[in-house]
Formats: sequence, structure tokens, C-alpha cells
Amino acid sequence: MDSLLCDELLIEIFHRLPPSSSSSVSLVSKRWLHLYRISKTSLSLLLPPPQPQQQNSSLILSISTLLSLYPFLFSLSLSSSDSTYTASFDHLLISASSSCPNLQHLRFLAGPVSSSSLFSLSSACAHLSSLTISLTRPLNFYWVASFHSLKELSLFICNGGFNLVEEFGKFDRLGKCVIDEFDSELQLESLSVSGLGWWDVGMGWLWRNCQKLRKMQLRSCAGVGDGGSFSSFSKCLHGLQEVELRSCRTIVDGVLLRLAESCAHLTSLLVYDGGSREGLLQFINQCQSNSLHKLDLRLPLDLNNDHLLAMAANLCNLSTLRLQNCCLVTGEGLKDFSIAVRNGLEELALINCDVIDRVPGLLATLGQYLKQLKNLDLSYNEMLIDKEFTSMLVSCRSLVDLKLRGCKRLTNSTMVSMLKSCNHLESVDIMHCCGIEAEAVELFVMNSPRLRRVKVEQSKLSDAARTRAASRFIEVV
Repeated sequence: MDSLLCDELLIEIFHRLPPSSSSSVSLVSKRWLHLYRISKTSLSLLLPPPQPQQQNSSLILSISTLLSLYPFLFSLSLSSSDSTYTASFDHLLISASSSCPNLQHLRFLAGPVSSSSLFSLSSACAHLSSLTISLTRPLNFYWVASFHSLKELSLFICNGGFNLVEEFGKFDRLGKCVIDEFDSELQLESLSVSGLGWWDVGMGWLWRNCQKLRKMQLRSCAGVGDGGSFSSFSKCLHGLQEVELRSCRTIVDGVLLRLAESCAHLTSLLVYDGGSREGLLQFINQCQSNSLHKLDLRLPLDLNNDHLLAMAANLCNLSTLRLQNCCLVTGEGLKDFSIAVRNGLEELALINCDVIDRVPGLLATLGQYLKQLKNLDLSYNEMLIDKEFTSMLVSCRSLVDLKLRGCKRLTNSTMVSMLKSCNHLESVDIMHCCGIEAEAVELFVMNSPRLRRVKVEQSKLSDAARTRAASRFIEVV
């Protein structure tokens, strides 16, 4: 029986198997094990904590041998549950890259690595287009220029590490490199940085040479480097289309000011846990981009009705508004905003927003003005009841994506109303909705005409619902 199927057909079958069952094919025979390995294009490994040097050498050899069995890997992730620094991380990175010359995506978070190992990586994996790594201070980014195909770079910055004085020349007392700097037109289109400080002088070179950036993410950053100056940082902003600022309270206002001045093509902005009311309002009023269509804000004490009115007045192409934990927004503010954007807004998220509980009938009012909504997210409004929610559904009949995760007081009646009012629904999230039972889930899955994806607890899926989902290619998560 094993010989009836040619290698090419078996490999194609392996590609189509779901992750939960694909690994079991390796147990059938040695031939299937070999074919399974060469069919794998992505692999993720969780490494054990660092061990004494002899054991680390053995681990590196074992990983190198393992990776050599997967000759067609394009994507590799190596991470560790313990990032305590040892010099073996450099050897591990070099060994892994030597075993996988075809890599295009590498996520190496086993521990921080040095510039010298990154130069070696660029030689071994010439086609690498996406790289995620952790670095130690002081920072130097000249190695980025050696990755000619790199489009996406993610950096996690931590303290301690290598002596870059010996590798790149002498540094003055401020940490600024005094060797001759060079410019390089990097091809990076996406840059994500976590843990950056105002004292990270080495960051200036990277900012100045990222002229083609389209997406930027800053996480838990206390500065943008260069001793607190935004001069180099501002040079990479002109082509940005997407910006995410997460837990960067000390720099959000400064970044927003530069975005308003420099980003004529900004389409999406996310700000979580940072900034000030004045800084955000100034950005909304002064934003030069006519393309900004998505705002995603989690600002419990910094967002109020003034911001909503400014959005309606200045962001004429806004089609997506996502709000989380916004305690100062009122029902009147949301109503006035909805009236102003009634012809353009297609996605609305009010996640854990207590204004829904404070103002009875608010959702019904919003639904009357926002009849063209396609995506609605009301997750984690734990006090939301059927009557309030279904009164909105009566008007919002064009919904395609609906998220109700964590709405504990919704019951089976909600599922019946969804079935009656939302004939275009393709994706539904009803995880952790305690009041919704298996019989209602079955009714919805069996009768929703366009459903393609549903997120719900496995315990709420009956055999009939599972069979129906499988026959109609509905993804159940």
C-alpha cells in the first residue's frame, strides 16, 4: 500500500493536513518520516534553559543535526523559556543559519546576539526577508546593511551584553561611536522596537537610513534614542502608513506631533496606554494625512468626547474606530460621532466600554445611524444583555464580522436574533459567553448561510454542528 503513492503526491497530501494530525504521519514508516520532513517549510522550537558550557555545545550540535533534516525550511522560530545570557546564543544562531540556507523568516529569541553573529547570518541566509532578534546595549546597527533582502525587522532591546567598543571602535562618555559613520539606503519596510530608551545613541543611524518604512511599532519605549532628540527619528516618518504605539507614555505626544507634521500617507494608528489628552487632540486636529481610515485607541483616562468630535470634523475618511476601556466617553459623544460619520464608518469596536452599561438604549441609537457597519466588536462588556444588543442588530443587517467574546450575560436569544437579522455574517466570536448554550450554537451553525469561521468552546459544539461545519468548510476555533 505504501508504494502506491508517489513521493510528490504524498508531499502534497502532507501540505494539506491540519497541524493537529500532520505530525502523526511521521510514525507510519521511515519513508513517510523523510517525506514529512522535506515537506515542512516552517518549524518552531522551544529551547531548554541555558546549561553549563559542555551541555550547551551538545544542545547546539543536536539542533544543528535536527535542522539539517528539514532542507526546505523557509521559516524558523527559536525561543527559550529562560533568556539568561550566555555566549552560546551566538554559536546557536550561526549553527542554525548554516543548517537552513533557504530561510526567509527567522525569529530568534533564545537570547541576545552580537553584531558579529548577525554579519555571519547575513552571509549564510542571503534571502532572509524577516528577522526578529534581541540585542544588548550599547546598540549598533551597521550589520543591517548586510541584509540585502531584509524587509521586516523586529528588535527586543535589553541591558548588558557585548563590548561593542572592541568591535566597532571607541565610544565617548555618552556612548556615541566616534568611528566614521556611513549611510546606507536600507530596504526595510516594517520596523518593530521594544524596550528602547532615550539614552540609546546608536539608534540614530537606523532611523536616518530607514527611508522606505511603511510600518512602525514601538513597544514599552522610554525614548527614541539619540539622547532624547527626535531629529534622526523624524527622517524615517515620511512614507509611514501604519504606526503602533504600545505602553510608550513618555514619548507618545512627541511621536504624534511628528506624525501629524510629516506623515501624509498615514492610514492606520494604534495607541495603547500612553499619551495625553492634549497631545492626541493636537494630532487629530493637525494630521496632514487624508488617508487615515483606522484608529485603534486604548486610553482609559485620556480619551473623551472632544476627541470624538475632532475625529468627525477632521478625519473625513475614517472607516474604522476601535475603542477599549474608554471611561470618559459618554453616550452623547458616541451619538454625535455616529451622526457625523454615518456614511463612512464600516468597523466599530467598543471593548469593555462601560458607557454601554451606563446609557440604556445606546446601542439601538448607534445602530440606527451606522446601518452600513460590516465589523462590530463588543467584547468583554460583561453587563451587556440580550435586549440592548439585539436592538442594534435590527438596524445593522450588513454585518460580516461580529465579536462578542466575554459578554457573559448574553443568552440563546442573542443567537436567534443574529440568525434572523445578520444573513451576511461570515465570522463570529462567542468565546466565554456563559449564557449561550450548545443548542443555540448548533442552531446558528446549521442555518447561517455565509458562516465561514466561528470561535466557541469545543464543549458547546454538538456532533451535528461539527458535521455541518466540516461539510461547509467552516473553521471552528
